Amino acid sequence: MNFFERQTQVRKVSARLVFLFIAAVVGIIVVVDAAAFFLLGLYEQGAGNAINVLFWITLLMLLVIVGTSLFRMLSLRNGGGGKVAQSLGGVYVPEDTTDPQLRRLRNVVEEIAIASGTPVPELYVLPNEQGINAFAAGWSTADAAVAVTRGTLERLNRDELQGVIAHEFSHVVNGDMRLNIRLMGVLFGILALAVVGRIALYSGRGRNGAPIMVIGLFAIVAGYIGLFCGRLIKAAVSRQREYLADASAVQFTRQADGIAGALKKIGGLDAGSRLRSGKTDDVSHMLFGEGRRFSSLFATHPPLPKRIQQLDPTFDPNELHELNQRWSSRPPNGMAEDAALGLAEGSTGGAPQAPAATQAAAPSQRIPVSPESVLAGIGDPSAGSYEQGQQLLSRIPAELRDRARRVDTVVPLVYGLLIADDDQARQHQHATLTARYGQAFVDAVAREAPALRGLDPELRLPLAELAFSALRRREPQELRQIMHTIGELVRADGRVDVFEYCLSTLLHIELHEVLYHRPPWRERRQRLGEKTTAHAVARLFALFARIGSDDPAAGQAAYDAGMGRVLPGASIPFAVPDEGLVALDAAWPLLDGLHGQDKARLVEGLVLVISHDGVMTVAELELLRTVCGLLHAPLPPIATAARPTGPVPGQA
Repeated sequence: MNFFERQTQVRKVSARLVFLFIAAVVGIIVVVDAAAFFLLGLYEQGAGNAINVLFWITLLMLLVIVGTSLFRMLSLRNGGGGKVAQSLGGVYVPEDTTDPQLRRLRNVVEEIAIASGTPVPELYVLPNEQGINAFAAGWSTADAAVAVTRGTLERLNRDELQGVIAHEFSHVVNGDMRLNIRLMGVLFGILALAVVGRIALYSGRGRNGAPIMVIGLFAIVAGYIGLFCGRLIKAAVSRQREYLADASAVQFTRQADGIAGALKKIGGLDAGSRLRSGKTDDVSHMLFGEGRRFSSLFATHPPLPKRIQQLDPTFDPNELHELNQRWSSRPPNGMAEDAALGLAEGSTGGAPQAPAATQAAAPSQRIPVSPESVLAGIGDPSAGSYEQGQQLLSRIPAELRDRARRVDTVVPLVYGLLIADDDQARQHQHATLTARYGQAFVDAVAREAPALRGLDPELRLPLAELAFSALRRREPQELRQIMHTIGELVRADGRVDVFEYCLSTLLHIELHEVLYHRPPWRERRQRLGEKTTAHAVARLFALFARIGSDDPAAGQAAYDAGMGRVLPGASIPFAVPDEGLVALDAAWPLLDGLHGQDKARLVEGLVLVISHDGVMTVAELELLRTVCGLLHAPLPPIATAARPTGPVPGQA
């Protein structure tokens, strides 16, 4: 099952969730109306009066349940994943932290984000939770947050931490987070009925308050019936996805020992995966392990021994008892295990430090790639992707990585990526920045430019994605100014090259989703066969063909290959838009609205266009990753050359 098929499956689960919610609400209303009919003696009154009373009871319950559900979902959506983490006591982990445990955590998260083709999520620690647990929350990859407990930091070694974080990233890229937010809203609405019932029961005390107290009692009973149904819904929606996320983590890290080891530590330690927060029930369905003990009927996760056996068929459940006895007096220490296993060598040396200015990659490299391999990698990174992510980070000079992680230096760094080589254009850019920020800021940008100009082109977008985490920490008004300024810097010389377009478009989309929690365009379903969509595809393929070759005949052949795969029989001539890449801006709302399998065909066609001449350039790769990012189909990095592997210098 590829990424697009999983997206279709998630939509089906969402539809099932809506059906179950409606069924639960209808059941609650029927129970309350029946009880009101008999206990309020409506059967002794006229039919008209009885119907009138039941109508208002039903309407009140619908308003409470549906209204509070929608309010909760909108609140969670607009707050991003960080709001969920903070509600459980989460503390933000700074990008430039020097704490060894937190630095190790951030390094792992950054590596997996780069490797999976997603923005680096917000990162939180639950400092008062000693159980081993984690979760990912958010509405989109741009406003996602990953939170881990203090127990996860202290008890897991680096391999185990990688397994847990890879598991959570599986939920990020596959759309599970949005489903989880909807589920939280649904359950909140159902439980709200019990809260309203308690208020009514309290307010009805006193003279003539009996009817109100009776209605309040009905609402409490109905609310807890709803809670029973809600827990069943959570269990039904959640369990199978945990097995899939475990399997994805194994594929990503190329070893089952890490995530299996984390699960064994959960089973062998007294704290297990339990959370002490009073809001554990709200997030139980999105946790790595069970946050609270439930009966098997309500369990949101498969039994722990079964999860371990899926990863390690030789595992004997009796081993958990032995581990519990061993660790009861001396719990495991993850950092000490790293030292013993040689997993912390980056902190004392590791691979050679990358120079401040690395030699640029060759403009064209022959890269073996096929539509099938690209499709298989989307939303489903392999161990090779993870190694490539580590390599990309290790090749970025340490001083650039450090400045990309600091809130006070990240903006000059990002602007520095866009400073032109042409003197006239550069002067225009400096004038724009001086008017908005002052001369001292322009000097800081100018200091960044030489090192960034010598950076391998393959590393520029990964550096920008690394910087995104610190960039979004700026105030909303400043983020809007940054989006506007980036556009002016790109247009300073009157032309937009591939890197400028990719960087400005990706940052615009990601920052827009941080600010408004939705894409810049209205979400609307499209079909490939529709006229406007077909012409958008044709513009995209024509531009890809033109970027790949200056030879008109070669461009025509590449264009025909892509169109033949995606729109066979279409008679749209090969024509490169005069306005260049900017012409694609109007295409994104149409292409992002395609159904899953149509998006899969579109990506296949793009790869055919790019690889038609047997040469794939860094520019083509950047544009391909940008297109996939705009389609909300994260593409892991594609290896452009055989490079030495190793941990990121200076990183644990």
